[in-house]
Amino acid sequence: MLARLASIAALVIACGPAAAQTPEQVKTGADIYERNCSPCHGARMLDPQGAADLKKFPHDQRERFVNSVTRGKNQMPPWGDLLKPEEVAALWAYVVSAEGISGH
Repeated sequence: MLARLASIAALVIACGPAAAQTPEQVKTGADIYERNCSPCHGARMLDPQGAADLKKFPHDQRERFVNSVTRGKNQMPPWGDLLKPEEVAALWAYVVSAEGISGH
């Protein structure tokens, strides 16, 4: 777990909040989101039903997002043992993409 968190931290530092998102990364993130996140956060981030509204997640708080996903937060379980760092990065790419924001 500690090694995985170190990998994720390195990924956060390397990519930073302004890193360009590729269409493939956004698509991968959308697929991960649909499988793992949509039951609570809503399909395409619509109608989160009590979970955080990810359409409103601040785009300059990537590290907070990564920490929440990997370690869990409030009612959300930790996904750090289930998702690889590049999958968490793809999930972030989807959340901050125009596709994710618009719900298309």
